[in-house]
Amino acid sequence: MEQKINYQLELDKLIKSLSDKENIPHLLLHACCAPCSSYTLMYLSEYFDITVLFYNPNISTDTEYNKRAAELIRFIEENNYKNKVTYIQEDYDSSEFYDAVKGLHDCPEGGERCFVCYELRLRKSLEVAEKHGCDYYCTTLSISPHKNAAKINEIGYRLAEESDVSWLPSDFKKKNGFKISTELSEKHNLYRQNYCGCVFSKNQISK
Repeated sequence: MEQKINYQLELDKLIKSLSDKENIPHLLLHACCAPCSSYTLMYLSEYFDITVLFYNPNISTDTEYNKRAAELIRFIEENNYKNKVTYIQEDYDSSEFYDAVKGLHDCPEGGERCFVCYELRLRKSLEVAEKHGCDYYCTTLSISPHKNAAKINEIGYRLAEESDVSWLPSDFKKKNGFKISTELSEKHNLYRQNYCGCVFSKNQISK
């Protein structure tokens, strides 16, 4: 039986090793929405300069895309951070998502279609991280109890194998991360959607 990896423990070890270095490492953080980013940003900004990337072509409409982006920007602007936090937003193009998941429309939520979606967003995140000279990249996705943290990390490590940018291991739901994110969402009155973003997850909750 394959032993499960504690990705939060791996992150703790990495952060401890960074404390001995003079320069603050630069992290590209892919963000799916403000609620998931809230705790993650507050946590990681203690140790990294962060470039937040909003790239989510899976989101069902441009209206929803812009609403989530606006809430993320508002949250970033309403908080102070120990280290530098900047924001980048990619244009909305849902065709990138539909092309990637072609033939997977009938997959159950949390299955192969979602794994392809993880990789689509992580691949773009790595490209942006390379462009901006980041040391690490990761995503806020693992904070959700509905997301497969093991698969997210598996993809993240694999994509980074041929890059100078390292994958930052994570399972942000650990250490009460998800609970804290809900508390921060209430404190900042953040728009908290009840589906992941794509039309398939939206249809599932409406059934």
